[in-house]
Amino acid sequence: MAIISISGGVHSGRKALAESLGRKLGYRVLSQEELISDAAKEFGVSQERLESALLHKPPTLEDRGIESLHRVHCVQAALAKAVRSDNVVYHGHAGHLLAGVPHHLRIKATANLEYRVDAAMERSEVSREDAIQDINHADEEREDWANWIYGDEVDQPLTYDVAINLARVSTASACIILAETATSRYQMTTESHKIVDDVALASEIRARIGLDRGVCDDRIDVEADHGVVTITGSVRSLDDVNRVGQLTRRVPGVKCVLSKLEAW
Repeated sequence: MAIISISGGVHSGRKALAESLGRKLGYRVLSQEELISDAAKEFGVSQERLESALLHKPPTLEDRGIESLHRVHCVQAALAKAVRSDNVVYHGHAGHLLAGVPHHLRIKATANLEYRVDAAMERSEVSREDAIQDINHADEEREDWANWIYGDEVDQPLTYDVAINLARVSTASACIILAETATSRYQMTTESHKIVDDVALASEIRARIGLDRGVCDDRIDVEADHGVVTITGSVRSLDDVNRVGQLTRRVPGVKCVLSKLEAW
């Protein structure tokens, strides 16, 4: 059992690769659109706002884009929950929000501009000039978003475990390579399953706190370990300290809360 995420620019072939790999392995295929829909239902946030947070860096960095970051936490929590018990191939943004999970195979689907332009013209029925403009714009926005979330270039080689050039390697051949890699090197263990559970719990708590408009939470960090939740950082008042504790204890799976919060 493995978790597989496939990232890549628009018209890079990542969707077709994900669907083919899912069929080959018998894994569930989860799209970015489905993930956003799941997160919207779970947290009561509109799909439009979640999509914007997952695709675009905030227009200003006032308050570190904290509202957009809250929505990213919602998506992270939904993704972590989706992969807890399923063999999953996810394609889209946010796969790297599962950082630190040992049985997570991170794939970069890439292709040259000519391949992507041809795909865009065929699927979207646009001119070559419009296709190039759309691809370049999408790539710039994707890189800006990744730099905001991860603090690093999205295309750094070490960000991924495998990169596949789909302009030169067929989808069928890529599936053979990736299926062998997933089944031989990225199988779930007891420890890695615990890590997924911890990520799911911590990210849900972080999202629930963030969605409570009464708490100023931009200086809070949350960690989970077998249901024991440690909260560090600072908030405005002792009332906020108590409020964060209350919100945390309401989340299913929380066994104990260790609050190290300080009031400003």
